[in-house]
Amino acid sequence: MVKVGVVGYGTIGQRLADGVALQKDMELIGIADVAPTLPVLALKEKGMPYNFYLALSENKEKLEKFGIPISGNLEDLIKKCDIILDATNAGIGAKNKKLYEKYGKKAIFQGGEKTEIADVFFHGYANFEKGLGKQFLKLTSCNTTGLIRTVDALDREIGIDNVIITIVRRVADPGDYHRGLTNALKVDKVPNHQAVDLMLVMPHVKATGTLVHTPVTHGHFITVAAKPKKTVTKEAVVEIFKKHPRIRVVKIEDGFLGNASIFKFGRDLGHPRGDLYEVFTWEETITVFDDRIIYSIHIPQESVTIPETIDGIRAAMKMQLDRLEAVSLTNKYLNIKNINY
Repeated sequence: MVKVGVVGYGTIGQRLADGVALQKDMELIGIADVAPTLPVLALKEKGMPYNFYLALSENKEKLEKFGIPISGNLEDLIKKCDIILDATNAGIGAKNKKLYEKYGKKAIFQGGEKTEIADVFFHGYANFEKGLGKQFLKLTSCNTTGLIRTVDALDREIGIDNVIITIVRRVADPGDYHRGLTNALKVDKVPNHQAVDLMLVMPHVKATGTLVHTPVTHGHFITVAAKPKKTVTKEAVVEIFKKHPRIRVVKIEDGFLGNASIFKFGRDLGHPRGDLYEVFTWEETITVFDDRIIYSIHIPQESVTIPETIDGIRAAMKMQLDRLEAVSLTNKYLNIKNINY
């Protein structure tokens, strides 16, 4: 049983803790954070199902004020674990890495950290083997994670030469205020980091693309123009996507009108927080135009990286050596059912 700790109990950390707790071959030792944040207070109201470790000792009185039991400090958690999932704010993980090295522990960092923090820039489906036995892995960002799922699925079946991507990026997570109130679009320079990151994980595929920040919170929207290495039909592309457990093919005509429809669908399913682990593609957006495969995908940014992070545990700890065996177990325990409409 692999012992796992989660450091940083925010948007991603909450979901990582829940995801690890569902794995039958892993044990969640506890979570660490610095203060009685709203997620920590919610954890208290739920009966403290996870042991809490305080990463900032001067805040002890603040935790005690709310009656939150403290199981120890950050180093206490690290010493008890085989591997740490670091979901802290960008830059904090690099500081924490020194502690992980001090105790000889493995760690997986989220997409906000710089790529050089880790031995491998990791994706469960695209380069699982490169993560085997490594001490430090870094996940791709939410957009890049979902993008690579689709490009990798096509590449393994028909081969992909290059991709051109356009990203309409949500400006903040639901509940975040740090972006302010805005009524504007903001354009990034070409190429966007998702295209660059895709090439780091899949160096045999050329990629470029644009990114536009938009003042919404429920998911990113990506359009991909992929150049295949052999002729393919729309029907074949649809079937490739339908076979992938972490890609769901839906239809506009069935009521999946956009990001809000998909977010509501997750809540209607009764998923905690309305989370969805899959990326969604609309069948009506999939087409073959001249020498390009065109399709659009929805990225549920709060939860999409959770399966690949758990894949990373399996790779780093060498729990499974085979890529498909590893991702299948992650999918099974997360109850990813491979349902399409």
